[in-house]
Amino acid sequence: MNYLEQSLGELATEIPGATEVFHRYGLDFCCNGQRSLADALARKSIDGSPVVEKLTALVQNTAQQSNAQKWRDAEPKALIDHILVRYHERHREQLTELIRLARRVELVHGDREACPVGLADHLEDVFHELESHMAKEEQILFPMIAQGAYPSGPIMVMEEEHVHHGEALDEIDRLTNGIELPIGACNTWTALYVGLREFKRDIMDHIHLENYVLFQQPQN
Repeated sequence: MNYLEQSLGELATEIPGATEVFHRYGLDFCCNGQRSLADALARKSIDGSPVVEKLTALVQNTAQQSNAQKWRDAEPKALIDHILVRYHERHREQLTELIRLARRVELVHGDREACPVGLADHLEDVFHELESHMAKEEQILFPMIAQGAYPSGPIMVMEEEHVHHGEALDEIDRLTNGIELPIGACNTWTALYVGLREFKRDIMDHIHLENYVLFQQPQN
């Protein structure tokens, strides 16, 4: 199988553990999951050999199960309940704390060149946009899917908004130098970047689970 020709979204869904590999190399398998592995690697100037080797090893180890595969055969209502608790509630908690930490870091260390000035404002924008997005899912789309309806219009709108969430993650990377802590960072700064990494990983897993599992109408 030529993994390089397959899309990131397909690989993330079909190969248990592939998402961990993609996280490690910074490959966006959710918002840009339609890109082939080869294209994604080229855009980041990454040597594809070790990535393909890791994916091959995962295929050979079939005992490991990916998050997407685990939920693929679940009832939509069960998957929706999982998304609401694991991701929607968690994102609200994460962003509330991340904004607080970012404000503190900017207040105390705003004169340092490495300080992520503007991050707190950006995170507030992310929170507002994500809250609006999640509310539309909770109030409109999810109840429809739970009843067996897969409306193409609302699903397309959510997928388009997922792309915007991916762009917001890119801006976080830009403001934080790839979420890399500078030398001598204080505990608050460290906690902020640890939290940002967790948030980025969670939202990518969240979007992938919706785009490639929940929004896919079961085949009869």
